[in-house]
Amino acid sequence: MTRRAGFVYSDILSRHILRKNHVMVPTRLRYTYELLEAYDVFQQPGVQVVEPRQATEAELLTFHSQEYVDAVRSLSRGEGTYPPGRYGFSQKGDNPIFSGMYGAYLWSTGASVKAAELVAGGQLDVAFNASGGLHHAMPDHASGFCVFNDPVIAINALLGRGLRVAYVDIDAHHGDGVQHAFYGTDRVLTISLHEAGTFLFPGTGFPDESGTGQGVGYAVNVPLYPYTDDALYLWALREVVLPLVRRFQPDVLVTQLGIDTHVQDPITHLVLTVQGFAQVVKELGEMGYPWLALGGGGYDLPAVARGWTLAFAAMAGVDLPDEIPQEYQERYGIKRLRDPEPPQVDSQMRDQARRYAEQTVASVKRLIFPRHGL
Repeated sequence: MTRRAGFVYSDILSRHILRKNHVMVPTRLRYTYELLEAYDVFQQPGVQVVEPRQATEAELLTFHSQEYVDAVRSLSRGEGTYPPGRYGFSQKGDNPIFSGMYGAYLWSTGASVKAAELVAGGQLDVAFNASGGLHHAMPDHASGFCVFNDPVIAINALLGRGLRVAYVDIDAHHGDGVQHAFYGTDRVLTISLHEAGTFLFPGTGFPDESGTGQGVGYAVNVPLYPYTDDALYLWALREVVLPLVRRFQPDVLVTQLGIDTHVQDPITHLVLTVQGFAQVVKELGEMGYPWLALGGGGYDLPAVARGWTLAFAAMAGVDLPDEIPQEYQERYGIKRLRDPEPPQVDSQMRDQARRYAEQTVASVKRLIFPRHGL
């Protein structure tokens, strides 16, 4: 199926460096863009590259406090007005201060808002901002490599148009900042599939975190055990996510597509392949809603480029051959788009992962499904 699909990109999104040894490497965006270009995906009918824009301060303030926005701007300039630790920054931690930081995150946030506007306005069926998906940032502090929470700000732009939003987060880490933003409302259904907080940052995202007030039953968490593989992940998606989203009937589907679920990711413990990841993305898209797709985590750079290339191809309805185009092979040494075979997982660990997933799904069905008449 061919969709009007936009890939939001400019080199300005990939130029900044958080810290020389930081695991978050923005050049992964350029590697993805170049691989899509090598496959001629942008030449396909209905597909376009969308120029990003910077977010406005007013857009940031739909979620972040004025004090925090002022602090990020000041710290980015190297001024000593604000103590970094109060706002989640430290030079050796997850969120280092770097020159131009404020502008860099204005670009990634504005790119998500522009993508949301194009989808909500009917110009595109799906728009993918791979620089977005920074889902940990809180109203008054940075967290987990995330300074401004572009998913929340983009969703707020959609809510401002009177739209209902389903947000599905498939990053290996719990989408805690987005959950926090919408924990008390039934206008946004937030669903996060992630490695359980028992094992991974940020330590949250259990099934009993289900919303408050009007939002009870509209925060959904599907924690998974280390070594969860493609088949088990897809089973959980089909058991929980797809039926809940269909019952909610959103005006717009927003997805956070972190690919740190990959077997080779250096900081997580799930074992998905790029083709398993792409199948998840494909099934989310097959529900047929107007679709805002955002990036997220992903720290094995070849896996990120391959996975997001397959994901955007699925958004655009384009089938790609497995052999990487020769020029890209020569430049980066990557020969195949898909992983050669599923990872080998110890049978005992596989059984533990299956039992954990079954318990999680049963808990969600008990706690959440009745609120939706399921």
